[in-house]
Amino acid sequence: MTDPHRLTPQEARRIAVRAQLFDAARPVDLLDTVRRLTVIQYEPTAAVAPSADLVLWSRLGRLYRPEQLERALDEHVVVELRSMIRAAHDVALYRAEMAAWPGADAHGWEQRRGDWLRSNDACRRDILERLRHGGPMLSRDLPDTCVNPWQSSGWNDTRNVPMMLELMECAGEVAVAGRLGRERQWDLAARVYPDDPAVPEADAVRERDARRLRSLGIARARGQETPVEPVGVGEAGEAAVIEGVRGVWRVDPAQLDRGFEGRVAILSPFDRLIFDRKRMVDLFGFDYQLGIYKPAAQRRFGFYALPILDGDRLVGKIDATTDLPSSLLRINRIHEDEPFSPALRDGVRAELEGLAEMLRVQLELG
Repeated sequence: MTDPHRLTPQEARRIAVRAQLFDAARPVDLLDTVRRLTVIQYEPTAAVAPSADLVLWSRLGRLYRPEQLERALDEHVVVELRSMIRAAHDVALYRAEMAAWPGADAHGWEQRRGDWLRSNDACRRDILERLRHGGPMLSRDLPDTCVNPWQSSGWNDTRNVPMMLELMECAGEVAVAGRLGRERQWDLAARVYPDDPAVPEADAVRERDARRLRSLGIARARGQETPVEPVGVGEAGEAAVIEGVRGVWRVDPAQLDRGFEGRVAILSPFDRLIFDRKRMVDLFGFDYQLGIYKPAAQRRFGFYALPILDGDRLVGKIDATTDLPSSLLRINRIHEDEPFSPALRDGVRAELEGLAEMLRVQLELG
């Protein structure tokens, strides 16, 4: 067995930052950026801007405008699959899993969801027929003909049709064709996804792990269970250990022994660089809390704090809000984990000016 690669914390951070396209050489193409990141989470909270726009802007910079992503989604160059934006041709890596959903070995929650879908098969067939003749359609435009209501702790009660559509999406029968505001428009999957042949499931899982590792640079083989997109990468890449950090990691060998030139960047709270909070702490030692799930009195850094990246370190947070009626990007406070140098302050100011330009508003510093 080959000995694991031995990395310093700085080397590990630089691998992660470079893999996520945060080094000085910015990408220039939206589709290539989505492919290299693998997934971009759709998150409807837009206290500053929709998360997907923040993710793409933080990489592409002044080249990016939100209508570019809107156009790519409208043309199905990229697609939304289970609230994750992906390159359309990557759907081939999920087709076999969709065809078998919920799977012969499904158990617990997933099995109950499959049983519920089958118990309402007449509603499922009615939705397919209506979409065939009238799609794309919003969930509220589709009648609820379920004979077995969806039951939950309360959040999804009375939401039979939205739940039905989400499960039909898991089965590859319907797809998000676009959005009207925040509401998803649904259509037959065959009209949205490319007609690529399915990759056999075992091969697809290995390829997805490999792509995830390429996008993260360094990650654990297994991680905390998360909905939709795992944070672990299985046996992809090669083993590595990080000085001062417990356990064995998996590293993309293509990221080893490469130079690094960093830059200042402002991140979405849902950016994949920090989405896995345990990995964030292990690699960056970053103290962060997202405030949208907290009562106002318990928010440490604001409602929607934007992390600040400086080279290979996460160094602060920005409490900001966008006031569209007043055409202002308001910076309520900048939290400095350590006192910022004049050069870093200038870099943060330049990024905030670029963000305001992308949003087509004026910057207001508090």
